[in-house]
Amino acid sequence: MLSWFDAKAAKDFGILIASIYIDCIPPSEKLSEKKLVALSRQALSKMGREVNNFKQTNQLNTYKTAQMGNTFKWKLKDAGYDDNQIDKLTEWLMAVAR
Repeated sequence: MLSWFDAKAAKDFGILIASIYIDCIPPSEKLSEKKLVALSRQALSKMGREVNNFKQTNQLNTYKTAQMGNTFKWKLKDAGYDDNQIDKLTEWLMAVAR
């Protein structure tokens, strides 16, 4: 029962996924719409592969998924991304992690 609440791996993974996005698309970099779309596709593809790999070795319950999403969201917020962009990315992560 206690393992249900052990979200350390999920939180660490949230940080990793956010770091991937930050590395691909730095928040301070001004990009054209075309370049942003291309980099976003690349980042989401890489992040999606990481999520699939993580899910193969880790069971994500509701609590762990929420902790992962919250950690991901705050890492992006601390990096300086727009709230709207963060919300969309977090929704994407939650959908992929199911």
